[in-house]
Amino acid sequence: MRQPLRYPWVNFDVDGVLAPVIAVRVDVAETKAEVPDHRHRKGQLVFALGGGVICRVPNGLWMVPPHCGVWIPSDIVHSNAATANARIFFVYIEPGAADLPDRCCTFSISPLLCELILELSDSVQDDARDELLTRVLLAELPRMPIQQLHLPISSEPRLRRIAEALAEDPADRSTLAEWANRVALSESSLARLAVKETGLTFGRWRQQLQLIVAIRELAAGASVQQVSGDLGYESVTAFITMFKKALGKPPAKYLSNLAQNGGSAFVA
Repeated sequence: MRQPLRYPWVNFDVDGVLAPVIAVRVDVAETKAEVPDHRHRKGQLVFALGGGVICRVPNGLWMVPPHCGVWIPSDIVHSNAATANARIFFVYIEPGAADLPDRCCTFSISPLLCELILELSDSVQDDARDELLTRVLLAELPRMPIQQLHLPISSEPRLRRIAEALAEDPADRSTLAEWANRVALSESSLARLAVKETGLTFGRWRQQLQLIVAIRELAAGASVQQVSGDLGYESVTAFITMFKKALGKPPAKYLSNLAQNGGSAFVA
């Protein structure tokens, strides 16, 4: 009979366990809030029941708001950084066990899938029951809606420099011309480079970063007023207008709907 998983998750060799699904509850208060770059053979779903997590992969940042999960396929180098109040579950899935994307993506997590993850993370040494829960989870996860809140990060050194500067100071409201001057490009050249490397205009790319930061901070308990100021907006109204235009709902309603509907408020 399989024994329950009781190992500290930071030391747990997931690839050493021959099981199609392993669900691990992470206690951020008792472990590191940030996991450095690593990889494993099994794919990984990073699911946030509360708080938020940012997953970094070589070509982008992916946000895990409450009641959503980021899927990281097998053997992709990644790191995870969680808010202090985060309630996180790591779900490791054997390659080929389910029809899942071969790229990173954000899933909405339904109430049913949430309960399956919770149950599997609390093993009761019931192999038959665990096998049934595993089969349902592997059938349900590929059916979850894929969402697109992420920040493409280019390896192009000038864009990488800008991305790092904005991540360090998201309130920086420098214009495209000012950023171009800092990296020794013309304004038009930087505009073309941003579209070529990220698929987004420079303004939309910067807004994606601000949305990621905003959701992370709001999920951590910051007020709309505080987040608005931290992002350099002249007024709370301007921040709410941007947020609503991008995500379809004002910040408070957006987070409330996430909690009530298991991620269905999360839109592209």
